[in-house]
Amino acid sequence: MASLDIFIILLYFVVVMTAGFYYARQKKETTKDFFLAGRYLGWFVIGTSLFATNISSEHFVGLAGHGATSGMAVGNFEWLAIFALILLGWIFAPIFLRARIYTVPEFFGKRYNKATQVYLSALSILAYVATKISVSLFAGGLLLHELLGWDFYTSAIVMMAITGIYTIVGGMRAVVYTSVIQAFFLIGGALVLTLFGLKEVGGLSGLQARLPADFFTVFRPADDPDFPWTGIVFGAPILAIWYWCTDQYIVQRML
Repeated sequence: MASLDIFIILLYFVVVMTAGFYYARQKKETTKDFFLAGRYLGWFVIGTSLFATNISSEHFVGLAGHGATSGMAVGNFEWLAIFALILLGWIFAPIFLRARIYTVPEFFGKRYNKATQVYLSALSILAYVATKISVSLFAGGLLLHELLGWDFYTSAIVMMAITGIYTIVGGMRAVVYTSVIQAFFLIGGALVLTLFGLKEVGGLSGLQARLPADFFTVFRPADDPDFPWTGIVFGAPILAIWYWCTDQYIVQRML
């Protein structure tokens, strides 16, 4: 790896960690300050954090790899977020904000009973560990292993330790503002990667010539084994509403 590559990677870690520990030092007097950043975050910060929260290492490694083998239909789950976020802003957010809650399970506890809250909390934690935390650590560890040559498990542990420290110490404010910074790295890196990738294959026309025609089809036939249009129209919106409108991982940013 070239010295410039190593410098860019180290610069990224330094900037993100500096921001995380800077906001971690800010005084947090109440539970609201820790879990909800005092409810003083602006629309730009919240929106950018939502974007960065959704896009992370598993997208650059997993989703991009899936797109390389299956085509643009993989992106259906991402553009459906447009409609889900409209529902979040117009329907779900007002309900959650009126309830003055800290977590989504807390809302169900108020609406039904304590047992429902405990059950949903336990189920959410297990789901996060199995589907979000483990995948993110695997993708991030794999990325550092390939880029820097570190041991895979060492890479994953380092990532977990750094993010865990500034999250526990800094609360939601540290998480949100580091997400905002990472959003610019993500967008910039994705644009550069796209431009270099297209250059290698001869531009967009060269890419189209190298791939099957159905790779550029978003809605595929109903008998498609991976992405039938019936699943995209009737099934994917259910997943999108759950993820963007009721998942604590996302919703906490706007509470």
